[in-house]
Amino acid sequence: MKQLVAFDLDGTLAESKQPLKEPMGEALADLLGVANVAVISGGDWPQFDKQVASRLPERADRTKLWLMPTTGTKLYTYKDGAWSAVYAELFSEEQRKEIVAAFNASLEATGFVPEQVWGERIEDRGSQITFSALGQQAPIDAKEHWDPDFAKRKIIQADLKQRLPGLSINMGGATSIDITQKGVDKAYGLKKLRDASGIPLDSMMFIGDAIFPGGNDYPAKELGLDTVRVRDPEETLSVIAAIVACQKAG
Repeated sequence: MKQLVAFDLDGTLAESKQPLKEPMGEALADLLGVANVAVISGGDWPQFDKQVASRLPERADRTKLWLMPTTGTKLYTYKDGAWSAVYAELFSEEQRKEIVAAFNASLEATGFVPEQVWGERIEDRGSQITFSALGQQAPIDAKEHWDPDFAKRKIIQADLKQRLPGLSINMGGATSIDITQKGVDKAYGLKKLRDASGIPLDSMMFIGDAIFPGGNDYPAKELGLDTVRVRDPEETLSVIAAIVACQKAG
């Protein structure tokens, strides 16, 4: 019996930057009936609100839901009918400038300049700075075809690690690279969740689509959590149904 099930967001619960579909909202409501649920991903709170918080059915027990934007450097919980921040850890202005300059230099050095870009490519999320190769508003189809095997981003990631040796650099979503403080990854976020919730790590499990070396879900596996790698939200629905059935039977 697990007390808490943690999820990645894009590619796991929903398509990239898209709201949860109704069946996923219902599935999470079912899961919240038998366990705590956490969502940890690179997006900032407005994205979490749009994709998750506002998409749950009325019956969902939001008091058991832990939302962790920007790779767990922020935590939001539901109390007295509203979502509020428990904590937020932010970059300094000097660090922000250094990271943006490194991104620009790295893209020029590696030569990955797409033919078309939709919106800003570099987004400052306060506690995380995220590079989206095709821009923040790129259509899903274009994003899914740009780097399906992560090969392009691995080259950019390797270059950035040389330029920013004191920071964590991880791939996420369909086209993104997330930069956080050194040591900040999903393992860091899950340990912060343990401290905030009082739920031990061995009573948690993690579900994501990027549980492989270099993927931004892999630190959860390295932390020792039971993990399930999924292909897409459809497979996640099947996994949730199985967990709910096991929890009820147990």
